[in-house]
Amino acid sequence: MADAFQVIVLGAGDTFSEHHRPSSLLLRCGGASLAVDCPDMYRSVLREASERSNANLDLTDIDQVLITHVHGDHMNGLEGVAFFKHFAEGKRLRLVTSPEVRASIWDERLKAPMGVLWDGERHRQLGFDDYFEHVPLDWAQPLTLGPFRIRARRTVHHVPTSALLVEAGGRTFGYSADTAFDPTLIDFLSAADLILHETNLGPAHTPYDSLAALPADLRARMRLIHYPDGFDIASSAIAAVQEGQVLTP
Repeated sequence: MADAFQVIVLGAGDTFSEHHRPSSLLLRCGGASLAVDCPDMYRSVLREASERSNANLDLTDIDQVLITHVHGDHMNGLEGVAFFKHFAEGKRLRLVTSPEVRASIWDERLKAPMGVLWDGERHRQLGFDDYFEHVPLDWAQPLTLGPFRIRARRTVHHVPTSALLVEAGGRTFGYSADTAFDPTLIDFLSAADLILHETNLGPAHTPYDSLAALPADLRARMRLIHYPDGFDIASSAIAAVQEGQVLTP
């Protein structure tokens, strides 16, 4: 259905994976698209997900990207996507971020490779606003982008990271993004019809056993993402997503 809320899994792995693309999503509803995170080689990521899902995923149809945090596996593709929009399409990319991500993403991540361009005659200085239209993702107030109503909550992670509750088409989707196990975040996400929650190793990620111990009703609405290569998908009590999967909240 054209107006149905869809969550397309572009990547399901972590930064160290040999077998999966880094975790990233594409939300679609009513003809609108919102990318969540932007791993490296993003057009290749879209092509592979298109082949697996039989969906037509093309960068020219994606004009807004939400970056949950500034770790490379979640944003390394942003430079290439913004250059594609700038050179191939002659437009800016709508970039949705928390205030903390906005404060660091240009000066600390993107300015060095994007701040100076050679135009054939001279070097030109460019800034954030030449490539991006920034849309603030407020911690306290919901944001409406077309059919998507987004609420954000900061997670427990190494750097400021946005978990999301997204309402569209009469349904609600919850995404943990990267986080240590946090019962208050689980409470925030529990309003969703479908929850994607990360699981991985280390103190800034969520142990699988913590999620497996959640109530059955919650686990039934939950899927796992950002898992390491060694994670035993077949034995998991909570289904794990894979690239190209199309989910309907």
